[in-house]
Parts: sequence; C-alpha cells; structure tokens
Amino acid sequence: MVMENSYKILLVEDEIKLAKVIQEELIRHGYATDLAVDGAEASRLFGLNTYSLVLLDINLPYKNGFSLCNEFRSSNKKIPIIMLSAAGEIHDKVEAFNLGADDYITKPFHFVELFARVKVFLKRSELPTVSDKIDVEDMQIDFLNKTVVRSGTNINLTAKEFTLLVLLARNKGRVISKQEILEKVWDLSFDTGTNTIEVYISFLRNKIDKPFPVKLIHTKPGFGYYIK
Repeated sequence: MVMENSYKILLVEDEIKLAKVIQEELIRHGYATDLAVDGAEASRLFGLNTYSLVLLDINLPYKNGFSLCNEFRSSNKKIPIIMLSAAGEIHDKVEAFNLGADDYITKPFHFVELFARVKVFLKRSELPTVSDKIDVEDMQIDFLNKTVVRSGTNINLTAKEFTLLVLLARNKGRVISKQEILEKVWDLSFDTGTNTIEVYISFLRNKIDKPFPVKLIHTKPGFGYYIK
C-alpha cells in the first residue's frame, strides 16, 4: 500500500507471530515498519536507518531491550521509545524509564491502545512560544535549548520529563490534574490505569527538588500536581 505519511518505525520483537501481526497492522495504518527479531539485528538496523519511533521488546536474543534502549537513547536523545514487555513489575518499568524509554506497554495489550500511543509519540512536541525562557524561583527553563538550570546546576531531563516540567511551570501555582497531564503531555483522552504520571513526577522530584532545600513540585491529594 502507499504510505500515508513519512514516519518510519523500528519494531523489535522476537515472538515471530506477534511481530508479524504488529508489523502488518502498522503498515496497514500507514507506517513504514522494519522488523528486527533479535538485539543484534535491531542495533544494525538502527545504525543504518533513520526512524521516527522504536517499539522495543525487553527479552531478546543477543542483546536485551534494556541494553538497546540505552544504546538508542545515547545516540538519539529525541526518538520516542516504547517498551513492549510481558514483565509488568514496577522495577522493570523504572529501569526502562531510567534508561530513556518514553512509555511502557505490558503484554498482552489491545492494538487500539498501542496505536493510540504510537500516534501520541509521533506527534511533535509543541512547546509554548510566548517566551524562550521561564523562571521559577531559582530554576530557569530554556525552551530554545531545552535546558534546565537550578541554582547554577544543570539538570538533565528526558524529553518527556521536560515537557511535563514545562506544563507545570507554565501553570505556576495552578493544580494540574492527572487527566490534564495525560491530555497535554501524553495526548491521551483516557486514563490507561498505569502509574506512569506518578513515576515521572517522582523522576522530576529526584532531579529538580531532592538536591535542593526548597521544594518546587507539590501534590494536592486527590486533585493533582503544581509548582510554586
């Protein structure tokens, strides 16, 4: 079929039957899709081609998904990486996020959810253009250079952490609900039932607040999160 867009996806999955079904569905939805059934082939393809997004299994021959995630993220800071795994333990999710994954979908999953996530992460993040920079207390956020500095210390954030911080900072003092965060950061109109938001808030707090005496990120139980 003729592709509906210029997106190209790398699918890394060693369960051949499942991989073929996912690949066929992605192509049917208009996404050119390369398939790698082991870690070595995935690494080779990633080095040869330019991809818009990676769907990455964890348990793979030769090189596992965690290793690949770290490798891909080191060479490309912006490419969306969605982990696909039967391992649903929180420590697996935390490790994936720490290595730079943008999302984590537990098998078995519904294709409608997978394609919703794919669409979300293929959309370019549009940061507000009102100003190139914003200050919150002793923290400076530079939208142009995608940098965050607090008390003279550079803070390294992933693309998704940066987008979440921008949302909170742009609404300084206003409580942002989980639903609004899902819609504006993950572009999802439904709650997936996962604790992704809590995990990312924890990541931000560890980087933005933990090393400093004054805490900027706050929780209003039952309502959401805010910066002040």
